Amino acid sequence: MHVHGIFLDTYALCSSLTASTSVKDARFGKQVQAHVTKSGWLSSVFVGSALIDLYAKLLLIHDAELMFDEIPVKNSVCANALLSGYCEAKLWAGGLELVRLMPALGLDYDHFTLSALLRACAGLSAAEFGRQVHAYMIRKCCNLGNDVFMQSSLIEMYGKCGLVTKALQVFNLAGHRLEGEINKDVVLWTSMLGVYGRNGYFKEVIKLYEAMLMNGTKPDEVAFVTVISACSHTGQVKLGIEYFEWMVHDYKLEPGPEHYSCLVDLLCRAGELDKAWKLINEMLDRGHGSSSVSMWGALLSACHDCGKFELGKLAAQKALELDPHNVGIYVMLSNLYSKFCMWDEIGQLRELMKEKGLKKDVGCSWIEVTG
Repeated sequence: MHVHGIFLDTYALCSSLTASTSVKDARFGKQVQAHVTKSGWLSSVFVGSALIDLYAKLLLIHDAELMFDEIPVKNSVCANALLSGYCEAKLWAGGLELVRLMPALGLDYDHFTLSALLRACAGLSAAEFGRQVHAYMIRKCCNLGNDVFMQSSLIEMYGKCGLVTKALQVFNLAGHRLEGEINKDVVLWTSMLGVYGRNGYFKEVIKLYEAMLMNGTKPDEVAFVTVISACSHTGQVKLGIEYFEWMVHDYKLEPGPEHYSCLVDLLCRAGELDKAWKLINEMLDRGHGSSSVSMWGALLSACHDCGKFELGKLAAQKALELDPHNVGIYVMLSNLYSKFCMWDEIGQLRELMKEKGLKKDVGCSWIEVTG
């Protein structure tokens, strides 16, 4: 269109930027930005929002910030696009600062803004600020009961802040009312399952899963990941395998690498290392997905506990083929060598890590002090 002299309107520009976002072409997006700057289309909040969305989804946060600042008349859509970028990049503090700035810019909070704000609270484990957001939602959102995504964000926020009881209270009240009864979407069930699983309430995961089935809600792939993982932590090997088989045969769901990882972890915790090795090979032979580092890592950890050196070394080799810079695998392999008093191999491993510039990650914890 541009080469043939056809006038480019807002619709054409926004459609082009949306396509650029889909194919992750930042170069074309910058060319469009140069064009709209010269042609005066930068004054269009729609074109500006599309540019911010492109940069945000490609995690070019600085470019998105500059674009947001250049838009003369802003609206909630362009603010939400930038906010989404902050959340994707896990720049939680930047997201909170933007939300605090919105009232001064005359911008209202919509459901997307509040959901992103809850993600930021969860990322920072800012429980008290999350409570304030919840109170604001109760006062301002008259149709909160019909917004499953918002309710799910609330449950996950409380869960990631460790407030399991509060998450359960929200879950019990969540859902949409139909003929006097509260009906819960599968998203709400999986959110609460995830809260229990993340906080170590594995028996409650299985109970809640059974309650979901009694409620007539069909579980999805996410629910099965959580419930099989719970069986792994509670030592219920037979039940975990049954859940996996039900997922495939009864619910016709295609298992992914995360499901196989849970099943491998289940078998490894039970000491069934040969079965776990066989399962991984069967998965690869059937083309049900590719192996993952977590899958081989679970097998490596179990080999260390059970004293199976050769299988553990093979698992480490497979994991490092997938991710040669995974420090955790190097540490576990070093522990395996240590168990068998292979000090020379440990020295060689440390030299290899030094050559690659790898260092063991330093742990950290977040706590909230006076809000």
